[in-house]
Amino acid sequence: VCGIGVYGAFYGLDEVGSPQFYKAVFIGVILTATSVSITVAALQEMGKINSFLGTTIIGAAVIDDVIGVIVLTCAIGMSTGSGGLGKVLLNTFLFFLISGVGGFLVYHLAKWYYGKHTRTHRVTIFSLVLCFAMSFCAEHFFGIADITGAYVAGIILCSLENADYIKSKMEVGDYLFFTPIFFASIGLKTQINGMTVSFLLFCVCFVLVALLSKVVGCGLAAKLCRFSWSDSLKVGAGMMTRGEVALIVAGKGLAIGMVEPAFFTAVILLILVSSVVSPIILKMLFNKDQEAGDRNRPAAQQS
Repeated sequence: VCGIGVYGAFYGLDEVGSPQFYKAVFIGVILTATSVSITVAALQEMGKINSFLGTTIIGAAVIDDVIGVIVLTCAIGMSTGSGGLGKVLLNTFLFFLISGVGGFLVYHLAKWYYGKHTRTHRVTIFSLVLCFAMSFCAEHFFGIADITGAYVAGIILCSLENADYIKSKMEVGDYLFFTPIFFASIGLKTQINGMTVSFLLFCVCFVLVALLSKVVGCGLAAKLCRFSWSDSLKVGAGMMTRGEVALIVAGKGLAIGMVEPAFFTAVILLILVSSVVSPIILKMLFNKDQEAGDRNRPAAQQS
């Protein structure tokens, strides 16, 4: 909602269902997902990853990514004329239903297969094929975002005994092949020749709205769940980070003409700022509480 608002303030909003309206929606969708990897790294460095607040933030960030994928699916379906919101949600539900049944069968097949071919290259190849196949089925047969299929494939594979082995092998291909191609394609699609003072002002407002909306939204949600104000602020700060999902959403929007190449600059700026600011704020908040606890501790206990 805040993303739609900041886009409308700079570029205006037409009636619901117009191309201009869906452009604003995609700007909002970009702001939904939280980068789990950056948040995990920050909490690990502070030794808070296994604390109650740490598990709360990580759990919320994972659910946030799932919601972001579903919101992206709905936005793509409506903007490309695949049907109204009801049809898009129905297709999404059918995909998850069929994936649940199919995933159960694939899980037991993979479990039997991996039992006979433990820690071989066949394991990695099968996992990669499953990921691509489910991505293709999600987009081609159900008209939803392909990353939804890839996400479901990961859920199926994570339950296997060889999950750590699959992850270690996939990470090699990820860092050596897929990730460089992904970021190179993002760089090629970015246009910086249209930079104006107005657009730079939009980038600044876009980043500020992205950060504050997470702090306020997630912080108030934590307060409604009876967290203290201090802990609610930590939850909000931990949810500020954006990463690869924001770039994926922007890339999907560009592919269907809903996001202009210049907006990649705003997204990259948001990722850089949030990745730096969020860990710093989290560390300050946790250190502040620790110092307050030390001051309130009796002198004899301190000694």
